[in-house]
Amino acid sequence: MADITLKKVEVVIVGFGWTGAIMAKELTEAGMQVLALERGAFRDTYPDGAYPKTLDELTYIQRSKLFQDMSKSSFTFRHDTGSVAVPYRQIGAFKPGTGVGGAGLHWSGQHWRVLPEELKLRSHYEQRYGKKFIPEGMTIQDFGVTFEELEPHFDFVEKVFGTSGVAYRVDGKVVGEGNFFEPSRSDHYALPPQKVPYTAHLFHKAATEVGLHPFVAPSSNASQPYVNPYGCQMGPCNFCGFCSGFACYNYSKASPQVNIMPALRKVANFELRPHCNVLRINLDSSKKKATGVTYVNQDGKTVEQPADLVIASTFAYNNAHLFLLSGIGKPYDPVSGEGVVGRNIAYQTMSTVQMFFDPNKNTNPFIGAGGTGVAVDDYNGDHFDHGPLGFVGGSPAWCNPAGVKPIAGIPVPDGTPAWGAGWKKAVKDNYTNTVSFDVHGANMVYRDCYVDLDPTYTDQFGQKLLRFTFDWKDNDIKMSRYVTDKMLAVAKAMNPKSIHVSVKNFGDHLDLRNYQTTHWAGGTAMGTDPRISVLNRYLQSWDVYNVFAVGSSVFPIGIGYNPTGLATALAYWSAKAIREQYLKDPRPLVAV
Repeated sequence: MADITLKKVEVVIVGFGWTGAIMAKELTEAGMQVLALERGAFRDTYPDGAYPKTLDELTYIQRSKLFQDMSKSSFTFRHDTGSVAVPYRQIGAFKPGTGVGGAGLHWSGQHWRVLPEELKLRSHYEQRYGKKFIPEGMTIQDFGVTFEELEPHFDFVEKVFGTSGVAYRVDGKVVGEGNFFEPSRSDHYALPPQKVPYTAHLFHKAATEVGLHPFVAPSSNASQPYVNPYGCQMGPCNFCGFCSGFACYNYSKASPQVNIMPALRKVANFELRPHCNVLRINLDSSKKKATGVTYVNQDGKTVEQPADLVIASTFAYNNAHLFLLSGIGKPYDPVSGEGVVGRNIAYQTMSTVQMFFDPNKNTNPFIGAGGTGVAVDDYNGDHFDHGPLGFVGGSPAWCNPAGVKPIAGIPVPDGTPAWGAGWKKAVKDNYTNTVSFDVHGANMVYRDCYVDLDPTYTDQFGQKLLRFTFDWKDNDIKMSRYVTDKMLAVAKAMNPKSIHVSVKNFGDHLDLRNYQTTHWAGGTAMGTDPRISVLNRYLQSWDVYNVFAVGSSVFPIGIGYNPTGLATALAYWSAKAIREQYLKDPRPLVAV
């Protein structure tokens, strides 16, 4: 029994990051009364990004100011079903956000689309390589939406974000030195490409020399002043080097606070409530219709908020957690292979190549921006022949000089002492004489990689934590090692004095201690078959028709790029279906 029952609203949105903000903007434009509930604190550029206090690595990165508080709610992890899961007690391998803006406030600004074949990965591989090419236990599947259907939404997202970049093809015509492998676009990027820092210039030159196709990466760090379609203003990036993990003090990095919230503040039919931890989506007696949500407010009171439509827009895997706690959809069972909620969890498979040069190279690593740099796509997706290689998936690679921080950003060459005078000398000698690039690989989905409710551990509200069962697989390690080996040609072309390669070895297990990436996906997968997906192609629950979910949780596979561009385009795709189809006749939009 709730302590408080409130008046019904038309729409309640659970979580207010990028996709929650997009759904709020779209549905208020449709004239609906929208309430957004965010479990964390209210955050905005001021005071959370106020200069100079925001340029504080100790507070924001080492002490995790903008990240989830693991003492209140966490997750548990195990490598296989035969192991006991233990809690993730300290921010390490990934950094989930908290508060208004979510991870959209502290993200880096790397803004990618998706490759057309990744949206139809299973059918693409089966058609090109045969059904037997996909390894046993790999559960890749198609999204149920095409690149052509999403392209207008990719374009609009880039205009909302003020994305800087250079196109290769627009309307089928070659127009610039962009990504040779990218499908034709309907329009140019919102802004010209970012300036290229020296290290990325060296990467571009070397990649060209070895026959690859480098291009300036798309970046949601504005290259010049900009006003987006919502009337929200951005300032030009000044390459301060404090993007990922920080709120941008210069209004230069796209975020919900900069690019959407100023427009939402002007409408009377929108309300945002922070410090509201949603416990569950409430269902009627039939379990086929949602009646609203129950949450705990800042005073510790349990509140029932009735609503006609519920949008789950929490971070990545948290949508699956909410569905499991609410009894929406059948939980996934890896033994039988039946059930869908929690299925197809994906991460990303990273490696890094560092080059060390003689003194006076002067790479100025403190200058940077989160999304700036130069990338190559030659080994991403299916841009190369996988037939003789025996693995699924690929990887872009990029030199992304985001700004080397004074605490964590001190790379030293192999053989350096771990402490003392020798270590200090190596730091001094190498800080301005290094270049690094990343191989940012896809991670496939597997029958035994999933999330469910932990039987032992609970959060501060007594609810079961989400349990991850996940580990690296040979397919993805083989892919990463292949692409990394190919990219060593670029490193050698720069003629460094030494090279250090950090790449996964066969048999390695997921290590939660060191940061890798925050890019989780899956758990409430979209698709065309309710036997293997939680949501239909419009991101509507197969089981509860007035519940939709948005965010990277809807990806049925892992992709090579960062997920934000695809997650936000899918949010606009879903919002369009709600506005043009669902509101006229609330019903399942796809027949079962």
